[in-house]
This record gives sequence, C-alpha cells and structure tokens, in this order.
Amino acid sequence: MNTAPLQGIKVIDFTEVQSGPSCTQLLAWLGADVIKIERPGVGDATRNELQFSPDCPSYYFLQLNSDKKSLSLDAATPDGKKILTKLLQTADIFIENLHPGAMEKLGFGWDEVHKLNPRCIYGTIKGFPVSSKFKDLKAYEPIAQVTAAAASTTGWWEGDKDVPTQSGAALGDSNTGMHLTIGILAALAQREKTGEGCYVYQSMHNACLNLCRIKTRDQLTLDKIGYLTQFPQYPDGKFGDFVPRSGNTEGSGVLGWTYKCKGWETDPNAYVYVILQRPLKQFEMACKGLGFEDWLTNPDFNTADARDRHKKEVIARIQSYCIDKDKYEVTAELSKYGIPVGPVMSTKEIMDDESLYDGNTLVKINQGGKVGEFVTVGVPFTMSNYQPVYGPCPTLGGNTDEVLKEYGFTDQEIAEFAANHTTTPKPKA
Repeated sequence: MNTAPLQGIKVIDFTEVQSGPSCTQLLAWLGADVIKIERPGVGDATRNELQFSPDCPSYYFLQLNSDKKSLSLDAATPDGKKILTKLLQTADIFIENLHPGAMEKLGFGWDEVHKLNPRCIYGTIKGFPVSSKFKDLKAYEPIAQVTAAAASTTGWWEGDKDVPTQSGAALGDSNTGMHLTIGILAALAQREKTGEGCYVYQSMHNACLNLCRIKTRDQLTLDKIGYLTQFPQYPDGKFGDFVPRSGNTEGSGVLGWTYKCKGWETDPNAYVYVILQRPLKQFEMACKGLGFEDWLTNPDFNTADARDRHKKEVIARIQSYCIDKDKYEVTAELSKYGIPVGPVMSTKEIMDDESLYDGNTLVKINQGGKVGEFVTVGVPFTMSNYQPVYGPCPTLGGNTDEVLKEYGFTDQEIAEFAANHTTTPKPKA
C-alpha cells in the first residue's frame, strides 16, 4: 500500500533559488509529482551558484530539488504559454516566487489560472505583505530578516559587535518555504470541502515575523513596565523603547547562557548551553549537580527574581564550573540532574553524527556521476506509516520530452518546440 500523503497530487513548480524550491521539494518528498519549470539553457539560478566544480550542479541546487522533474521551457513564447496552459489545466498546485507582477505580465497570475482551472491551488511567495510600505523592495533573505525585527534583536548589546545581526538559520528562505507548505496543505484540505482551489500568499517578512513572536511579547512587556527582567541588561542597564539585542540569553523566563568549555582557545565551538529553571525543585537539583548548594540559603540566588538581579554572578560561577571540562562532559554530568543543557554543535560535528542518518533528519542521496553521494536535511517530521524515499535531482530539462509526451504532445510537436527554442536555449548572438 502506498501511504505517500500527496500521492496523485500534481505540482507545477515555477520557483527558483531557496524559498520556493524548499516548499516544492517537501511536497515531492511527501509523494507529489513535481514538475519544475526551468529556463532553457539557464535553469534555476542556484544550479551554477557556489559550485564545487564548474561542470557539476552546486550543492545549493542539489539540496533543494531532489525528486522533481525538470521541464525546460520558455513560458514567454506562444508555444511556451500553450504548454504551461495545458499543464495547469490538470494541476492541483501551482507555485511561483517571481517578483511582484511578473506572473501577471506573463499571463499566469491568480485570476487567469483560477479561470483556467478552478480546482488549482495557487501558491505565491513575495517579500512582503501587500499592505506593507516595503512591498516594492527586492527581497532577499537578509532583507526579510532586518525588516521583521529578527536582526535588531539578534547579536550583542554592547561593544564593537553591537550591530544588528542576521541569523545563520534561513529565516527568510527555507522558513518561508515551510510556512507556504503549511498554507498549501491547508488549501488542499479546504478543497476537499469546497471543491475549489484558493490563492495562498506567503511573504518572507511574515515568515520571519512569525518566528519573532516572542520579541513582540517582549515589546508589549517593555511598553507596560519599561524593562525586561530576563535580559542581561537588567537590572543595571538602561532600556530604550524597543526590544534590544540580548546576546545568548535564553529569551523567556529562565536564565540560560552559553559557556566556554575546555579547549575553547582553539575550538570556536567548545561551548555548552546551560539553563537554570525558575521553579524551586528544579533549582535545588541544579545546585546539587553544579555543587552550588550554598545558593539554596543565599538570598541573592535562592529565588528566580534574585537570580535575575544577580545574573553576572550566576553566569560567572557556572562559567567556572564549565571551563575545565569539555562540552560533552558538562552535558553528561548536568543532564543527570535534569538540568537543560546541550553542547554547541558545529555543522561538521552534526554531519559526522551517524545517529542522525535515521531516514529523516539527515539523508544521503546518490546523485551519480561526478557528484556521487551528497547529504541533505530530510523531511523534518516523521510519520508512523510513511517513509520518504529520497531520489536524485534532475538534470536541466532532463524530463522535457517525458513530461510533454505525458501531457499529450506528439513527437512532431516536441521537435518543433525544440527547433523554435521554446524548450531549448537560443543560440548566442
């Protein structure tokens, strides 16, 4: 029995780079038939971006386009429009992430596609909500982060490094793709009731802002009382009228920080994250694990509010505990006492961890040829009755004839499309 959740769902993928392809790749891994539209002779911009070899597709492309079919197509030509129209007439989902107005100019905006196929769900990714004053900005990953308060609340709050800092996580790209996936799946469920597809609009800005939800919580608190007790600036620092950067503080009501461990002088990731919880029972266990039982009777530390007021002393003492132990030793020892703790892991350490190759977390895909095997992040959730199968990425236009025949075009028509450069690149002048 095929338990693929999206078995039989046809997706026309008119996206490129990261935000759109991350969505369509997840749909493909869940069983959908995804046809990726690529410009003849050019393809997705990431095919040739950050390549490890000039004659191989980049890992950037490979990690975002597994298990799709590639149709080489110039949708601006009369025949290209004819082909795309035919594909959309039976499509369940159409997804694009071109700049605002581009699909309408091409003749395949929401209104046109909805008339063509009322059951088709139309997903789009743009930089900003249509109501935003920044809606006309050209949006890249960092632009989405800086305009959604992610950068202004990330980084250090003092010294030379006191600058807004973007996250290493792709908050504006893959995160946007995941958000759009949620919308697409909701639209599919809705269609079961209405029989009609809808327009799903996802902005990079809103995807970032959704992950900054607790920062809006902090702004509400700051507006109400003028300070934030969980931030390192409390109690001695001054607060402005906006949520500041807070270094490595945990961010909620507990006291969390990143501590140097043995070897930090030569290993930039020889650190561990340790959290002191607020409830008395958990604090008592932490004191036992750390060997700080004197804190239990010291009014400067024996309540959560007191610890907030004496953060510097708390951090300094936990640092003294960690400094002569490696990060794994600290993790092993403190976790015995129920203390939330974890080592700072580098990308190298994660990708070398064989326990993570569990069929979902990290997966190895055999691309063949000079690429051989490569590693990527799999479906981020698991299902008790479905295991994705991870296949290779398509070559540019590698499925063109196959797809066109599937949609009823004759060998003669396919040859004509190639001859008039609807499906092949035009000769260079």
